[in-house]
Amino acid sequence: MPIRRIYARHLPHQIPPDTPIFITWNLKGAMPTSEIEAVRRERARLEARPPRTGEITADRRIRESKILFAAADRYLDPAVDGPANLGDPNAARIVDDFIRSGAGQHYGLFAWCVMSNHVHVLLKPNGELKDVMQRIKGSTSFRINALQRERGRILWQDESYDHWVRDEEELFRIIGYIENNPVAAGLCQHPADWPWSSARLRSDWVAGEVYLVGKPGPNTGASG
Repeated sequence: MPIRRIYARHLPHQIPPDTPIFITWNLKGAMPTSEIEAVRRERARLEARPPRTGEITADRRIRESKILFAAADRYLDPAVDGPANLGDPNAARIVDDFIRSGAGQHYGLFAWCVMSNHVHVLLKPNGELKDVMQRIKGSTSFRINALQRERGRILWQDESYDHWVRDEEELFRIIGYIENNPVAAGLCQHPADWPWSSARLRSDWVAGEVYLVGKPGPNTGASG
């Protein structure tokens, strides 16, 4: 599968065409500069190591991407310092509604979860991923800043962390990871209990299928 390497802000993103992408982005300040630099150093360390025997370049990039993605997520989940604007239910609802509203038109949507300081989404862009992210970040930032009376504030960190999905097995594993995030963080007992996650809709929506706008569930009917 051909890989397009796109340099977005600080970290190089590897985006294959017509492939689901697991994306995490966070509030500005939730991932301090020291942690971002640590991720960059780890990337450089991994890229400097000799390839494993029999490992092709594409597989190596997937393995390295997983390591870097996990490193960022391990910091965000238990963070007790820094901004937590999405802990406001009205702000979380804005992000949840907007992600769902773009399904079908802008991307195929497989799973999502809004946490207090970061967001996970698994989607397949219908166009360029950077355009999808600009739309989500720009619109939600404007609405949340208006809600919280912080117009002009930079809400989201520039960088996002992405990992493209290699096969169906990994797709299901990532859906489970995303939807279990609030449970792993100790915020609820069952994935479906979290109000800002795709898990709450699973009684009407089979995992692995793309989400369709208008499916039954809380907050259905959002517009983008």
